[in-house]
Amino acid sequence: EQRATASDFMEMEKERGISISSTVMNFDYQGLRVNILDTPGHQDFSEDTYRALAAADNAVMLLDAAKGLEPQTRKLFEVCRMRQLPLFTFVNKMDRPALTPYEIMDQIEEEFGLETHPILWPIGDGDRFKGVLDRLTNIVHLYSKPTKRGAKAEVVEVPLEDEAKLKELIDDDELFEKLLEDAELLVELMNPLDLERIMAADQSPLFFGSAMTNFGVQLFLDKFCDMGTKPLGRNASKRADGGKKKKKAADEEEEDDETELVPPEHEEFTGFVFKTQANLDPKHRDRLAYVRIVSGTYEKGMKVGHSRSKASKKYNLAQAQALFGNSRDSIEVAYPGDVIGINNPGNFAIGDTLFTGNAKVAFPGIPSFSPEKFAYIRNPNPSTYKSFQKGIDQLLAEGAVQALRQRNDDGGGPLILAAVGQLQFEVVQARLENEYGVESVLEPMGYTMARWADGGWDAVDKADKDGKLFGIMIVQDRWKRPVLLFRNDWKAASVAAEEKYLELLPWSRPPSFDE
Repeated sequence: EQRATASDFMEMEKERGISISSTVMNFDYQGLRVNILDTPGHQDFSEDTYRALAAADNAVMLLDAAKGLEPQTRKLFEVCRMRQLPLFTFVNKMDRPALTPYEIMDQIEEEFGLETHPILWPIGDGDRFKGVLDRLTNIVHLYSKPTKRGAKAEVVEVPLEDEAKLKELIDDDELFEKLLEDAELLVELMNPLDLERIMAADQSPLFFGSAMTNFGVQLFLDKFCDMGTKPLGRNASKRADGGKKKKKAADEEEEDDETELVPPEHEEFTGFVFKTQANLDPKHRDRLAYVRIVSGTYEKGMKVGHSRSKASKKYNLAQAQALFGNSRDSIEVAYPGDVIGINNPGNFAIGDTLFTGNAKVAFPGIPSFSPEKFAYIRNPNPSTYKSFQKGIDQLLAEGAVQALRQRNDDGGGPLILAAVGQLQFEVVQARLENEYGVESVLEPMGYTMARWADGGWDAVDKADKDGKLFGIMIVQDRWKRPVLLFRNDWKAASVAAEEKYLELLPWSRPPSFDE
């Protein structure tokens, strides 16, 4: 099936031909280890994309040549800019009718204020797509369309200055003249390729090709490996006193954790969990935590500390796996920049840090963003209570949706699911049925926005007592922190402006350490 990519392995992904969950693919290429984090393109799954980007050092923005920028691309770009990730742009499906490359460049600059620098420049599109010009080498790569769907294109390389041969092989006077004109025009118009600006996310190298025919992909990968940044360090909080936080007077600053950069060459092992996944192998009902290694070396059987556990508690990482979609291979060692899968009996959650050494380490937690859809979820069959609860717990641990409960509810009351988009609810219900064999009923709620009250429960109680929260639902998140649900933007903005002590936020960051 060409419709599903190697990284799409859930039933819904295969049926709909879209990615609904980020996946990892590791492979070796020209002496380098490449870890690809394939993220969902649909805006309903943007939170999963954000979590994957937290583990990335570079980002590739994949555009459809016919559609150009799509609404969900903006959210992806905003996250990349927030994290200052070098951004490479690959325009795919050039073997179909497409926008002109100039139109795509204009879209990116107008929409994002981002300058592009074309490296692989297309010659034609659709049935007239002949190949690409590598502007760094001035070599034209011409391809012959494969006779079999999904087969690799055959390529002929011709120097740009060999005009007679080019004209003969392109066999289209209009495209030949356009190629020569574009090549000259781009030299005059484009600012120079600047690696410093690329690293600062101010300039994006631009590539054109066709993944279906595997044309331009290897050229892109070669350039990406040359230009992309190598694994970077991360800032982390450290506690050298065994992980205990000293008590402070009420008027003193709460935080006394030291924050410092943990570089890849740091001797001690550190890494953080950015994703968990249940049922990669449905036959074995397994659970995996995806860990991005920041420093040190993973070695089979090593013992690690855990940011949310007591300092004396150690976990044995008996085995780790290299990943390619839902395929896995056991590995003995792994290094900074690698993404590995480790068995997760339920101890490891998204945002957790694993480390060796005496100092307790925690990388910043991965925030949750404001959901816009809310619904109660219920189990219509009491006989399947255990399976239903297991499924819900595991899917919530994955971050498939967020969970909210009424205040002081420790688990006995109705569960509220909160999502960025409707498709997230559909995924949860489909996976409950396919992977856990249980039915579920959703009851939509009339709220469209959540805000975390960073001022705490005392501030919420004051506002409630003063009658400022009429028509607003007060709930708690998984960390028992106050969340307010609003029916419209106007009410949320009004309360935020008038009751500043609530300190309303559109996102929440989990605690780095359990207190």
